[in-house]
Amino acid sequence: MTSTDKVTLGERLNTRVISESAVAMFDERGTVVAWTDAAEQLLGYSAGDVVGRSAALVLPSSEETATISEFIEQCRAQNGWWGTMAVRHRDGRMLDINHRISMLWGQDGTFRCLVSVTDIGTLSREAMNGSVREALIIHAPIGIVVRDPQLRCVWANDTIESHDGVSRDRRFGRLLTDSLPGFEAEALEVVMRQALRNSTTAVHEYRAWPAEDPRREHAFSASFFCLQDADGKALGVCGISVDVTGNQRARERLAILSQASTRIGNTLDIMQTGQELADLAVPLLADFAYVELAESIPFGEEPPTRNDTMSGRPSVFRRAGQASIHPGIPESTFAPGETVFVPPTSPLAEVLRTGRSYLEPVVDTSTGTWIDRDPARAQKIREYGIHSLMIVPVIARRAVLGIAVLIRTEDPVPFHEDDLLLAEELVTRAALSLDNARQYARQQTTALALQRNLLPHCLMGGAAVEVAWRYLPADTEAGVGGDWFDVIPLSGARVALVVGDVVGHGINAAATMGRLRTAVRTLADLEMPPDELLSHLDDTFQRLAAEDADAPDEIPTVVGATCLYAVYDPVTRECTMARAGHPPPAIIDPQGKVTFPDIPTGSPLGLGLGVPFEAVELELPEGSLLALYTDGLIEARDDDIDVGMRRLGTALAHPSHSLEDLCTRATETVPAQTPFDDVTLLLVRTRSLDTAQIASWELPADSSVVSTARHVAARQLSDWGLEHLIATTELVVSELVTNAIRYGTGPIRLRLLQHHFLTCEVFDSGAFYPRLCHAHTGDEYGRGLFMVAQLSRRWGFRSATGGKLVWVEQDLSSVPAPAEETTAVGQD
Repeated sequence: MTSTDKVTLGERLNTRVISESAVAMFDERGTVVAWTDAAEQLLGYSAGDVVGRSAALVLPSSEETATISEFIEQCRAQNGWWGTMAVRHRDGRMLDINHRISMLWGQDGTFRCLVSVTDIGTLSREAMNGSVREALIIHAPIGIVVRDPQLRCVWANDTIESHDGVSRDRRFGRLLTDSLPGFEAEALEVVMRQALRNSTTAVHEYRAWPAEDPRREHAFSASFFCLQDADGKALGVCGISVDVTGNQRARERLAILSQASTRIGNTLDIMQTGQELADLAVPLLADFAYVELAESIPFGEEPPTRNDTMSGRPSVFRRAGQASIHPGIPESTFAPGETVFVPPTSPLAEVLRTGRSYLEPVVDTSTGTWIDRDPARAQKIREYGIHSLMIVPVIARRAVLGIAVLIRTEDPVPFHEDDLLLAEELVTRAALSLDNARQYARQQTTALALQRNLLPHCLMGGAAVEVAWRYLPADTEAGVGGDWFDVIPLSGARVALVVGDVVGHGINAAATMGRLRTAVRTLADLEMPPDELLSHLDDTFQRLAAEDADAPDEIPTVVGATCLYAVYDPVTRECTMARAGHPPPAIIDPQGKVTFPDIPTGSPLGLGLGVPFEAVELELPEGSLLALYTDGLIEARDDDIDVGMRRLGTALAHPSHSLEDLCTRATETVPAQTPFDDVTLLLVRTRSLDTAQIASWELPADSSVVSTARHVAARQLSDWGLEHLIATTELVVSELVTNAIRYGTGPIRLRLLQHHFLTCEVFDSGAFYPRLCHAHTGDEYGRGLFMVAQLSRRWGFRSATGGKLVWVEQDLSSVPAPAEETTAVGQD
């Protein structure tokens, strides 16, 4: 059996990939000088379209080079270029293309660029079975010779000499049979003539004894492409050859890469993925390996746009994983998770700066090397006999996330180029998983921050209610959903209770939830009754949906929502509720009786049906328990919603228990399977103001009652022990009563409430609402409400049956007002 018969599957795939490539040639200015039929089939351009024109027509643009000539010069400086990117076909389609640019040299010292491109999507299943095929396309050392129509050598690359041992002097201007006589040369020339005659691609396998390994026969596979000029005539033939000699080492590499697909990226944990890479490299490839990532990467942040290794300051990284053949990993100077400083003069910094791998087959420990400037590593290198190392950058989306370092100590064989190729492939696979994990961590961090900012941190029921809540998102990983709840303080010691549910869960639903919660708070500040508030909220929701509809490229974030809004007054113990397609609340009286009040359902928000919402007013005994919840608490895949409501009522029918205990009992009734909807529960226990905390007076609409109003208010504050508030309260009462007389009609009602604040309310039957304005120097009116606003905690007004009510709140610990007399002025 010849060596050609021993060619492995991976090597045959390499041959097939090269034979299916398209080839073109550019000169030193970036002008296309030769084209092939395969290039036309791949990109759609004929030889007449491109030959004589700039290569910019077919080559993708580069962010690092402004012109194609600069790009060609860069290729020359680097002795070639390779990469994978998307390019546009002549018909507009986008193709995923592997580019490889090889430098060819002529007899007079000039050069040409040979470009071989392969459409990833057209490769056979075998050729695409694993990223190793792409690595072979990109990295495999290939020999290239371009011959004229008479088959004389005119261009060649440096690698071809290592294949056949023929020097440039013996090659240029000669036939293959002249420079390398023998049966194989004659057979190859026959294939070349066939390619020239038919303008096709031909493949042939042959044997040779390379100068680097003259005692061992190697098998090569050569692909020959007919090069055409602008008229489609043959300019010559290009031969590309690759060493396909099979060996056990290649099979071992394929086995390692096969393991990588199952052992790397099993989780979305960044540090775990780094450890998986290190665990795979040891002992299959290295005796000791570690992975270090930019310090911000484990927290989901973007990698730095550039690694500043030139400033003289060490780069900061974090050890993400490490493994060793020795128990305890004694070679390491850092533990996983610890901060690592990369010295600016070390090869590690060079890899970070350039994004290119570093191979040191034999570590140089002599004086004056980079090791001397890193004492900690130098000690480990000498102590554990570290003799060979590779440093591979972890690159994802053109950003360097970190580095992977592979080291040999016990294995006496140094690392070689093929080891570096394998290491780069392993790291490339891990980089994708690391970047996915980083993006997931970033999204999770964003989602959690969104949750913390959108949901209430602390709910206070004031004098009206005692509050407790539970929130269990269905998206347990992101921790956010579309449910929201709120307790909003209102004037007169009242409180608004809200529970809503946006369809879906996750970050989009949470974003919509935040917008609706903000809208509800804004509308609640306008002191709207529940049914009117839901109508305005419905309008808001429809506007949000319309905004989404105007952006067709965006994923819709507004789908649908339900809401329950209630206002509880501790003075009257009345609770007014309205709902928009939301489940009814549960009410548990002080004796433990559970009811679900019959409140008109209303349509969900955003449907635009135009049907008005209806409110229901209930009187609740002090100590009543009110449960507002979302349907995730009562729905189950196998039960009717009535079953869930009864289950909830049973859990809450213990009025003597604390609210926290009742929240726990209620949420424990949720079925054990993974919830398919967010679960929210808001529990409140009602309170009422004692009659001793309330004082009210009916006053005639006469200017003479202003002094009476100040007097009764001052006397009441004395009874409550709030003498320090008398001066400011008298001013407030004077202003509000004066405005009620001047702009209102009918009797006036003055009420004082002592709860967490001191509230002063004045009712009149007028239709004009007060407002602040800036009074000019000569104005007679316009300063009264401004002074009230300055001396109070907050103030406002709301509609009331038969008129309006203006209110002012003061802190019970307010500093006394100035002693000077202040005359009340009219409403602005």
